[in-house]
Amino acid sequence: MKGRGTRRTRGGTSAAANRRSILAFTEGRKTEPSYLLHWYRLFRDRAIVVIDDFHGGPLQLVEKARDRRENDLRDQRRGRGQAFSEYWCVFDVDEHHGLDQAIDLATKNEIRLAVSNPCIELWFALHFQDQWASLDRTKAQDIAKTLLSCGKTPTAQALEQLVARHDEAEARARALDKKHDGDGSPVRSNPSSDVWRLVAQIRTPDGGVGAGNRPR
Repeated sequence: MKGRGTRRTRGGTSAAANRRSILAFTEGRKTEPSYLLHWYRLFRDRAIVVIDDFHGGPLQLVEKARDRRENDLRDQRRGRGQAFSEYWCVFDVDEHHGLDQAIDLATKNEIRLAVSNPCIELWFALHFQDQWASLDRTKAQDIAKTLLSCGKTPTAQALEQLVARHDEAEARARALDKKHDGDGSPVRSNPSSDVWRLVAQIRTPDGGVGAGNRPR
């Protein structure tokens, strides 16, 4: 099974052909898929979102996304199907090795990234509060658990809160990027998240400012 959520389009002139189609590879098996598919259900008239069944570390995800994209484009050229509009990898910085290699490979192969440092729970926390100081994974998870009143898999109520507060979270994430840029910190320094870029591709008809990878 190549993915879940919906099948990719196969020719024709259906409404699906006019929507942006996104194939996402996520590190987590529950948290990220639950969150992204909730956005998809809300905006299925604007985008098709499929979560691939493969899960792994950053480099593994990017390699899988690269291979899938190449295969899909080859099939499309041969008239055997239609490639997705965009291929995304969603993962945490955490303590992964080969992170720079994964980012470089993604850039070279037009794979888009939604990265959180230290983890996606930091992104969830930004929906409720500022977070200027660096923090580790455990701390970020504890904060998110308290704020959302749930564990690793967001509940229906938690998902509703995340959608309602999304614009606040995006503003805080952008402010963090501006802070890191201002003090000379590397891109995607702790704390930071650009998950909002992928959300923009799902909920905005033209993709808005979500398009493309962030610069390294």
